[in-house]
Amino acid sequence: MKSAGIVFPFMILLVFALIFSCTKNHSSGPYTLNYGDSILYLKNQLGDYIVYPTEQRSGHYTAFPEGIDIDEHTGAINVSKSETGLRYRVTHTADDGQVTSTIVLLSGMTYFDKFYHLSQGDSIASPVYNASTARVLPTSGSVFDEGNAANGGGCSVKTLNAQINLAETVRNGVFGAIPQNDAKQEFDIVYRLNDESGKAKNKLRVKLYYYATMNDVAADLIQTLNDRESQGVFLGNSYGLLPTDPAVSRNSGLQAIAKPRPPCIIIIGQ
Repeated sequence: MKSAGIVFPFMILLVFALIFSCTKNHSSGPYTLNYGDSILYLKNQLGDYIVYPTEQRSGHYTAFPEGIDIDEHTGAINVSKSETGLRYRVTHTADDGQVTSTIVLLSGMTYFDKFYHLSQGDSIASPVYNASTARVLPTSGSVFDEGNAANGGGCSVKTLNAQINLAETVRNGVFGAIPQNDAKQEFDIVYRLNDESGKAKNKLRVKLYYYATMNDVAADLIQTLNDRESQGVFLGNSYGLLPTDPAVSRNSGLQAIAKPRPPCIIIIGQ
């Protein structure tokens, strides 16, 4: 009986030691940051949809580019309050300075930052699904411009496929009866996609500009697009400009931290 009394507490101590050892090794080993899936979809639910890392570590979480709502202490991503349709790099910096990162995609649609030349028949802005032109936008069963806010304001968004007819938008008088250089308008496009989001309500704000020619394009707008491209916050790697274009040659200097939203759709009349 005496030996049994000694063995029992010893076994308890051994179990606790093993648990502590496993926990310690788990938390101090290499950290692989991930969220269980590389694509995060909005959800049809009451309240915000929040996704946590599969494993949380002490330290600091950050993300780039701007637009994602992330808790710096836990790494939790509030998908409901983030800009969707973009890729983000989430980075964890441990207390000892070790850094690890991962890429997450918040499902949704966007449009290219691009110059559209109406005189060349380039008048349709097509949506991009899940940050890749290789992915097909699920149009069947989806809803585009819910509430008619964009079309009601003159922005010609096709409700079948979310394409924006820019020539028609100009004719609708969005930039005035006689469009002036540097005229701009913003529109919210509310949509529901028939995908893993379960038609959860989503929204994208787009910004439309008008210029008569490329020579008239504002310098700060060119810089914004250049910053977005060089910092990797946009989908494409070209805006249809050549190094000899006047709009390029007069824009140079230090880069700012580019904001990916709203996408800039620049209409060139001639």
